[in-house]
Amino acid sequence: MKTTELTGIALDWAVAKCEGVINGDDLDIGFILERGYTPSTDWAQGGAIIEREGIEFWTYSADVHEHGNFTAIKTAKHPSRTQHYSGPTPLIAAMRCYVAAKLGADVTLPEGLA
Repeated sequence: MKTTELTGIALDWAVAKCEGVINGDDLDIGFILERGYTPSTDWAQGGAIIEREGIEFWTYSADVHEHGNFTAIKTAKHPSRTQHYSGPTPLIAAMRCYVAAKLGADVTLPEGLA
């Protein structure tokens, strides 16, 4: 799945994989649901990642940008590796940005999420 399209449990699963909270298999879906690991909606979880990773935000009006009105930016040492990802909320934009920096523009999800 394209990282730009990740939302909900699929996005939270991808973040958990990046964080090493899970190992990336199908059984991890239950962990995310049961433990309430929701960094794409919980500022206590997602905010810590944003702060640690130095993710910044730009805002746009919804009719100017097709994917939402928040863009998260993770600057890399090499400009071509800087990530820009958008979403309808700051947390979704930031978690997409984080996942893209760690896993790339496409993420292979377990069957239960794909």
